[in-house]
Amino acid sequence: MSDLQFARGQQWGLWGLLLCMLCTWCLGAPSPSPSPAASTGSKLRFRLAGFPRKHYEGRVEIQRAGEWGTICDDDFTLQAAHVLCRELGFTEATGWAHSAKYGPGTGRIWLDNLNCRGTERSITECASRGWGNSDCTHDEDAGVICKDQRLPGFSDSNIIEVEEQHLQVEEIRLKSVVGGGRRPLPVTEGLVEVRLPGGWAQVCDHGWSAHNSRVICGMLGFPSERRVNAAFYRRLRKRAAKASAQRRGSRSRPVTKLKAKHKPRAGQGPKKRLLAQRQRHSFGLHGVICVGTEAHLSLCPLEFYRGNDTARCPGGAPAVVSCVPGSLYAIPSGQRKKQSSTQPRGEPRLRLKGGARLGEGRVEVLKGGEWGTVCDHKWDLLSASVLCRELGFGSAREALSGARMGQGMGPIHLSEVRCSGREASLWSCPYKNITAEDCSHAQDAAVRCNLPYTGVETMIRLSGGRSRYEGRVEVQVGGPGSPRWGLICGDDWGTLEAMVACRQLGLGYANHGLQETWYWDSGNVTDLVLSGVRCTGSELSLGECAHHGTHIACKRTGTRFAAGVICSETASDLILHSALVQETAYIEDRPLHMLYCAAEENCLARSARAANWPYGHRRLLRFSSQIHNLGRADFRPKAGRHSWVWHECHGHYHSMDIFTHYDILTPNGTKVAEGHKASFCLEDTECQEDVSKRYECANFGEQGITVGCWDLYRHDIDCQWIDITDVKPGNYILQVVINPNYEVAESDFTNNAMKCNCKYDGHRIWVHNCHIGDAFSEEANRRFERYPGQANNQIV
Repeated sequence: MSDLQFARGQQWGLWGLLLCMLCTWCLGAPSPSPSPAASTGSKLRFRLAGFPRKHYEGRVEIQRAGEWGTICDDDFTLQAAHVLCRELGFTEATGWAHSAKYGPGTGRIWLDNLNCRGTERSITECASRGWGNSDCTHDEDAGVICKDQRLPGFSDSNIIEVEEQHLQVEEIRLKSVVGGGRRPLPVTEGLVEVRLPGGWAQVCDHGWSAHNSRVICGMLGFPSERRVNAAFYRRLRKRAAKASAQRRGSRSRPVTKLKAKHKPRAGQGPKKRLLAQRQRHSFGLHGVICVGTEAHLSLCPLEFYRGNDTARCPGGAPAVVSCVPGSLYAIPSGQRKKQSSTQPRGEPRLRLKGGARLGEGRVEVLKGGEWGTVCDHKWDLLSASVLCRELGFGSAREALSGARMGQGMGPIHLSEVRCSGREASLWSCPYKNITAEDCSHAQDAAVRCNLPYTGVETMIRLSGGRSRYEGRVEVQVGGPGSPRWGLICGDDWGTLEAMVACRQLGLGYANHGLQETWYWDSGNVTDLVLSGVRCTGSELSLGECAHHGTHIACKRTGTRFAAGVICSETASDLILHSALVQETAYIEDRPLHMLYCAAEENCLARSARAANWPYGHRRLLRFSSQIHNLGRADFRPKAGRHSWVWHECHGHYHSMDIFTHYDILTPNGTKVAEGHKASFCLEDTECQEDVSKRYECANFGEQGITVGCWDLYRHDIDCQWIDITDVKPGNYILQVVINPNYEVAESDFTNNAMKCNCKYDGHRIWVHNCHIGDAFSEEANRRFERYPGQANNQIV
């Protein structure tokens, strides 16, 4: 053996010893100082449990040392969910749930304060308090929602799918028995049907209560239930039974008809439908006993009929429920504005912000005339359901924590909201007032509410894109039963219109609104059917936006100029730090010879062109702007680096022509002075403690603002001002608007404007009461111009 071979032998001997030791450790051998990763004892097994759920979601349960247990949701993150979903044989996680969304488990709580990076091969590699060391209850059991895609070649010998003691209600619906043909949506009254593994089935009405109806209505997106006209349905059943007897006696004999009072229109046959339902013996559920606060029917005690049950619902009938729709769904969309003007309502004290879809968002409450958020401490489905119903939706589908819908700004008004589920308002629930050390905006509570099915998503589709989130927009026109699909003219199509399209499609936020789509494959649809589409961004569907009507007026025709969208599940959200504007505002008389570059970039009033350059000066109102990204995606310029414009005088690139507007307005809104700021450098000036900077302008670097970071434009840089040389003394409003042309998509544009009171006497200026445009109540905004303020700024 050569020296080299001997050395390699020694090396491999050492490696072998280390591998043996490592294998012994991996197999669970005890160690002198056990750690969460080193004391698994025996092979771990995983399963998803709880209800209601699908096969790729549920409460996570781990079997260790022969005992099943759960995971506490304290410090639980999406990274931990990724690791657990891979343990369960799925490729990744799409979300996670807290506060025992899938019901509380039993037995041990194996892990608490679980901290994963997301790249671990096993949950044993994640940090935690140790196996079985927890101060949680099962009301804090964590769950995961995995992507419904299995790992290639995954062996699921360690995965145990829970064998529930009962079947699960997968979905519910109301099947109308009155009216025929194309019924308006949403359906608010009908037979209750539940979808079981074997198909749709009805519910026996023995012992049916208003509490049961309340749960059903909540699941279907309605805030409350109402009494059903039981006598009407009894008459229908009697006539159906009589018709059945007559058919058995003689098929040639005509069927007894309803009284004229209840006679249906042509094409309707309610008694025939009820008879058909009874003949199919489609009862699948009975013995439902809800208390009315449950977020899902599966949380109520109930019984399923088994296959060998011969007598189902003897002497009973299908359960019928009637629901009260919320204000958004009570009348046709075209009449909403008319109703709101004839039936004035008080200002709401609750709202949802930052959500991609209707009925979801960050929870904000109005207290003391100022909007603020709710801390997620003890936030659960009961409290979330009270909120959703108060807003005119159904019960809560999800109660979200950890600022899952973005962070708010301003005060955090409430903490530890504990509703029983029976309250008519969130303000009737017990809660704690917040203190600065109790909570941060990283813990803002959010919600997803159940919504009625309206079918608007069936009237629109995307084609030609590389994924389901992008493509050319096609809309359905024509009468019922004979639609034809058509394209939208791309003229003036922008971010606001794309927001509505993506919302209608159920695809989240708009990333881009495209006026040209030549680079996507063209399909069979070539006709333009809509033009001049103009949306405010708040509409529920494109059908609610203004457009040219039946007359198509499009400057550029052809499929290559049809409107398109790119949608996204996340978006940025920019908010200006209003207090800093108030603190840093001052007046400067700046000599003209120092303003040549600013004049080149149109940062001065028009009258500056006629000035006696380079003599004289301009009077400038200066202030600093600190712009935070509190959304869930980075704010990036729409244009790539290849199309940025170089400005020689200032020596920098502009990634956006206009990033902010600065205006001086009279109290009635007339503009008397204006300024604008091009985004010569969008970068992360500072970030929150746990966030790293990603964007820096130096060396032609990438521009943007990372989530959790802010960009600071100091008061002493060029164009960070308004030229007020021509402004007369008086009372004014200072207004700053970020992203004024909606050039980059955001989750919420209503918080992009900031306003301040200004008093200018010709020598000094007072700036006070600066606030985000939608931060105050309507009454507080009415008092806005009358606020006296304080003298805190002088001319320098």
